[in-house]
Amino acid sequence: MTVLLLVLGAALLSMPVFALTSAGRHDPHDVADRGSFILGDFVRRWFYWFVRPLEAASLALGLHPTVFNLLGVAFGAGAGAFFAVGRLNLGGWFVLLGGAADVLDGRIARARGLADERGAFLDSTLDRFAEFGAFVGLAVFFAGRPLGLVAVTAALGGSLLVSYARARGESVGVVCKQGVMQRAERLLLLGLGGVFDPAVSAAFGQPDGALLLPALGLIAVGAVGTAIYRTVWIARRL
Repeated sequence: MTVLLLVLGAALLSMPVFALTSAGRHDPHDVADRGSFILGDFVRRWFYWFVRPLEAASLALGLHPTVFNLLGVAFGAGAGAFFAVGRLNLGGWFVLLGGAADVLDGRIARARGLADERGAFLDSTLDRFAEFGAFVGLAVFFAGRPLGLVAVTAALGGSLLVSYARARGESVGVVCKQGVMQRAERLLLLGLGGVFDPAVSAAFGQPDGALLLPALGLIAVGAVGTAIYRTVWIARRL
């Protein structure tokens, strides 16, 4: 756990370094039309810069993007397993690692010229499997707490609805990437909520889950709201 916290501290301390040395440089593997990110483009570009050594090592080893798709699913299942047995901090770390794998698969595909419709399909579909695994574990953890179970169910349902609204819109020729609770935001809230939950819960004398519960509530409200917004936005353009 100490090593993981040191990694998190190093990541945060690296932000000023990125701002001074790399913030304005062009990233050839970025996708301009990616949709909004609630923390802004700076954090997104910083994260791409932060994982660049892993990206370079993966390219040197000739790893296929599908490796990272499958790693994302494995991390999602692992997160669910840790959440289910009450190891919330490890569950949170696995969620964040799954997010990193999700970023690397697309960047490696573009760097190697392997980006195609098959890869896009596998990427988006396997992402749903990864989220499903994490939320099932949370449902087991909150099984004895009705409010927690409602929050988990609503967060999972909202997350799937966000993706479905976009996919269904694209199937009829309307692309909609708007919204404030897309996959990156959901992973960040769920991952950091899990990582810091034990310490925050203990500090306030509350049982484990005291921080994850409001994080799940925020994901649920934001995701359902985003799904509704996308539904209306797409319907109007049709």
